Amino acid sequence: MTEDEVLAEYRASGALLEGHFQLSSGRHSGFYLQSARVLMNPERANRLAAALAARIPREIRSQIDTVVSPAMGGVIIGHEMGRALGKDALFLERPDGEFHLRRGFALEPGAKVLMVEDVVTTGLSSREAIAAVGREGGEVLAEVALIDRSGGKAELGIPFFPLVQINFPTYAADEVPDDLAAVPVTKPGSRK
Repeated sequence: MTEDEVLAEYRASGALLEGHFQLSSGRHSGFYLQSARVLMNPERANRLAAALAARIPREIRSQIDTVVSPAMGGVIIGHEMGRALGKDALFLERPDGEFHLRRGFALEPGAKVLMVEDVVTTGLSSREAIAAVGREGGEVLAEVALIDRSGGKAELGIPFFPLVQINFPTYAADEVPDDLAAVPVTKPGSRK
């Protein structure tokens, strides 16, 4: 899929929102990508996962034992990636502010993991999820995401293969432009 095709999927599903949003990273933006809406249609989710799986280099893909994604945003696309790759798909949760495997999920010692996210902005959640996999006994080989909204600036410490790279501007709370600050802020992410 091309960048335009992916963004068309977001627009068609009402998943590309405009307003004033405080992102999970704490930064502010005039745009929000609500991946749950783009993924609510199973056929669309399947198409996006297949396109994302095709981005993974063969040498990495052949080593993957398990797919892991952080809840909430990565759960649906993580499950679809598991289907696309023929691998189990687990997800991490943050019951106490730190990611953990729960619900009976466990990694085999030394398991080679593909981390799957919906949207990466600063990479903070991804780095926390990667560290959690390490604590759980696995090794993250690479990460994929539907959208890299950092424009290629997020540093994850592992190979990163987004479906689309965009650069919607984001701002620290004390840097929000006046026109954006005049719009009431919404905090739609999963981290409160």
